[in-house]
Amino acid sequence: MDPLLIDWAGLILRWLHVITGIAWIGSSFYFIFLDASLRARKTMPEGVVGDSWQVHGGGFYQMQKFAVAPPEMPKELHWFKYEAYFTWITGFLLLALLYYLGADLFLIDPAVMDIDPNLAVLIGIASLAGGWVIYDRLCKSPLGHNQAALSLAGFVLLIAATWGYTQVFSGRGAFVHAGALIGTIMVGNVFFIIIPNQKKIVADLLAGRAPDPTLGKAGKQRSVHNNYLTLPVIFVMVSTHYPMTFDSRWNWLILASVVIVGAVVRHFYNLKHAGKGEQYWLLPVAGAFMLVAIGLSLPPRSKVALEDIPQVSFAEVRRIIDVRCAVCHSATPSFEGFDKPPAGVVFDTLREIELSTQRIRAQTVNTRAMPLGNITEMTDAERQTLADWLARGAPLQ
Repeated sequence: MDPLLIDWAGLILRWLHVITGIAWIGSSFYFIFLDASLRARKTMPEGVVGDSWQVHGGGFYQMQKFAVAPPEMPKELHWFKYEAYFTWITGFLLLALLYYLGADLFLIDPAVMDIDPNLAVLIGIASLAGGWVIYDRLCKSPLGHNQAALSLAGFVLLIAATWGYTQVFSGRGAFVHAGALIGTIMVGNVFFIIIPNQKKIVADLLAGRAPDPTLGKAGKQRSVHNNYLTLPVIFVMVSTHYPMTFDSRWNWLILASVVIVGAVVRHFYNLKHAGKGEQYWLLPVAGAFMLVAIGLSLPPRSKVALEDIPQVSFAEVRRIIDVRCAVCHSATPSFEGFDKPPAGVVFDTLREIELSTQRIRAQTVNTRAMPLGNITEMTDAERQTLADWLARGAPLQ
């Protein structure tokens, strides 16, 4: 396929993914807030457990929640589900377009595991399905009655899966699959639990039967899980542009720290909305785990004195850049599949190389994010040569 058409397909899918994601996350955040803001009052209709007065756009609203369902089925009932479905669909199509069709570049790193692209794709898809099944079984097991134990088990499952991904895929591929797994669990909650349970409740109402209260409780449990997973999945979505997260040797622990940060921040707001006070002590806890993530991303400090670092000629550096980097990072890339330089970074002239020294350090020395999938087979010795050159101040003579 023409690279320009691939870029347009990726842009459109990414745009749709962001649009539907905003709609899903927005409604999720709102309903969690609504639940937390409900207050029981002395005069309430039968079956109503609380209401919440709100103001927006110059108008006042009174929101009520029934313990299970209203006595009669209303004529109009708005369902919140398609936002979740299309967020997952567009996300999976984007995953397939970028990481599965471009497995050699984005998904596979021979230094991690030299694996056949088709097998890598099968592992990715199977892991998403398997991760959902394991999570669902945990929720339906006796652990499901103990929220703290279930949360810990879910956290361990997610981090174990992330570690497993880092043993098979490139750092970028591992992170994006961890995010896809979170997204799959979230949409699975909507598709397999929340919506079916709501439909059963509606069917009972239409048939004149009393709905089963456990259906609402199960749906509420999964909705709360989705609420706490939202911030981590957004982090993964944007982190693929920042190699210090996914290409660190401690990438799986970085994600573990970020999951904790996201959960703590959401817990702060959930408590605040529930009227349980503003627990500001939670914010420094979140900040501390963010500092842990940053610390884990830092490259190890060199113990070699400057005078002991070998002198490197720029001619050798230029040879490495021309052979390993400039095939893509050129105004006229020669590497198949690229019609323009990635991120607009070009190494055609001395000035362009000089302006990109920090990018070279971040992408090839501090991490192994470039070349993509090490497709041009940059060696460790060549990376060390670049590191020595940069340590010496990146001279161009």
